[in-house]
Amino acid sequence: MDKKYVEELLDKYIKGTCTPEEKILLENLYDELIQQQSDDLQQIDYDTTKAAIFKKLPRPKYRLAGKILRYAVAASILICASIVTVLFTNKKSVKQLAQTEQQDIAPGGNVAVLTLSNGKKITLDDTAEGTLATQSGINVVKTDEGALVYDRAANNADNQPAGFNTAETPKGGQYKLQLTDGTMVWLNAASSLRFPVRFTGNEREVELSGEAYFEVAHNAGKPFIVKTVQEKVLVLGTQFNLNAYSNEPAVVTTLLQGSVKVQSTHSEKASVLKPGQQLLLTGNQFTIQEANVEEAVAWKNGYFRFNDQKIEDIMRKLERWYNIEEVKYEGKLSEELFNGKISRSKNISQVLQMLQKTESIHFKIEGRRVTVMP
Repeated sequence: MDKKYVEELLDKYIKGTCTPEEKILLENLYDELIQQQSDDLQQIDYDTTKAAIFKKLPRPKYRLAGKILRYAVAASILICASIVTVLFTNKKSVKQLAQTEQQDIAPGGNVAVLTLSNGKKITLDDTAEGTLATQSGINVVKTDEGALVYDRAANNADNQPAGFNTAETPKGGQYKLQLTDGTMVWLNAASSLRFPVRFTGNEREVELSGEAYFEVAHNAGKPFIVKTVQEKVLVLGTQFNLNAYSNEPAVVTTLLQGSVKVQSTHSEKASVLKPGQQLLLTGNQFTIQEANVEEAVAWKNGYFRFNDQKIEDIMRKLERWYNIEEVKYEGKLSEELFNGKISRSKNISQVLQMLQKTESIHFKIEGRRVTVMP
């Protein structure tokens, strides 16, 4: 990128005259500058250090001459980069995880069990691609990419009675499926989706336990409904994530595109979300807030994203994805909030090593049990 253009952007940034696009471009350049000093296992240190640097940077109380200001800002950025480099280079090595290679835990994968309307169970990860079954005039097909697709097998499918199927992922599993109306569903670990082989009547209704991301096929005359134990989400055509794990403090609905109406199953309370909003249902209490969309759908995109999260919140995610049997907590743990990003394809030891780099917390792996210690 042209140096003069970058200087102009810096000048506009300080004066507050950047367009939103220019602001994003400049901040991305800054991020890349710092990120060069770090690999993905240092992401938490990177995020935390970046935030600390921004806090400590002096805010000018008056305007300097344009040229001086440009160089002052550029110098600040270079100083910041130098600070990060020193921190990463000289940081004391953290304690190693108390585990051997044999005790490490591999990440989850495309693992699920499909229960057909006649009760037959199919272990999807052990089944070859191709047509797995035909029900109610619908072919159930496993694609070469490992997804499950429901496709019409006969012209008279609408005249045949429709049964229900259930796709269930264990801890350490995830799966993608396409329903007969074209709706795409990504099912996270320890989750299940019950759905009709073919949608009939005036509604398209499915039942979810756990977490799923939906890209709903538009059909104005037949709304799509997702039911959980605590709430019901009504949509026409949209993209949203629904986290309804029973061991989480709230049911979280995050809207990316379109519009959804969320209604409590225990009362008449209901709210309509706009794109970029998130609704938290705690008991019978609705809370609507701006969503961190990247964090909400990180699992679907193949990574963990921690944004000011407690270690207990993080461990619940790891427990599901790595099929951890038990998480134990020993001693008085730090109340530090964690920020970071790492691929879900890493072994658990690599994720825990990243967390340990804060030096406020340590871990011990024993089989499929993890102990969290100060």
